[in-house]
Amino acid sequence: MTSRLSPWLTVFVMFLALPVVAAEAQRVGTWGAYVKEQQLQLSLQPKDRPDSHHGFSAPLADFQGLSTADGSSAPFKLVREAGTFDFEGRFNDGQGVGTWRFSPDAGYAKKLAELGIPKPDADEQFLLASINVGPKRVQALAATGQKVTTVEELVNVGIFNITPDYVRAMAAEGYAKLTLQQLVDCRIHGVTPERIQGLAALGFKGLPLDSLLSMSIHGVTPDFIREMRGLGFPELSADDLVAMRIHGVTPAFVKEMREAGYTNATADDFVSMRIHGIDSVFVRSMSKQRK
Repeated sequence: MTSRLSPWLTVFVMFLALPVVAAEAQRVGTWGAYVKEQQLQLSLQPKDRPDSHHGFSAPLADFQGLSTADGSSAPFKLVREAGTFDFEGRFNDGQGVGTWRFSPDAGYAKKLAELGIPKPDADEQFLLASINVGPKRVQALAATGQKVTTVEELVNVGIFNITPDYVRAMAAEGYAKLTLQQLVDCRIHGVTPERIQGLAALGFKGLPLDSLLSMSIHGVTPDFIREMRGLGFPELSADDLVAMRIHGVTPAFVKEMREAGYTNATADDFVSMRIHGIDSVFVRSMSKQRK
């Protein structure tokens, strides 16, 4: 069970219907930003399309010349492989506003081409700069056996943070032959080496990737498994646990129905109750009708 989300729709509000411009052309506009957890959260508005906004964040340490002190107005910049963002403006109370200029790196597309990736257009190069991904990441991933061949794949790598460390960590947990798309799916649904270890400690070792993804998608966490075992369900399979999550069989629901008299109900019974809309309110209403 996998889910393929389009990064163009789910992560960024991208520029639509831009005029065709050369990749080397500069782009300008206004910006707003605020500081959160040592990151600068940026919203860029292009001058030629005031209705569009492009948001991304970067560690404060990545910026050159940045000061977010009250009244600070020194220019600062963010240098990426794909190009450089130059900012001017002012900060007060951890928030800033001003103007920006993006200058694409003229050699970026050539470096990608040398690695077998087609030339990005102006929009794509701007996006690749904002998510900070380029030839260096492509080469590092190639060393782990992961080959990036298209601009879309490179965008996914940047947006969903597919790093060599993540690839190696997943391999160490038994998932050594995942495709790039499978790694993206894992990132989208929160499949981390730590979660795999937590499930393995509870006896769920060597799960097929689809089962692992399904458990993550539906919220079958180690804590949920422990709660269900504490309620007397020690032998539930991964599929059983997913079914319980899908149909809303929570620890609270189990306790509620047991208090209503269903002390010997099985896990399948509780799932069936949920499917057919049976809860404590329904049980009480039926009891009143019988009286």
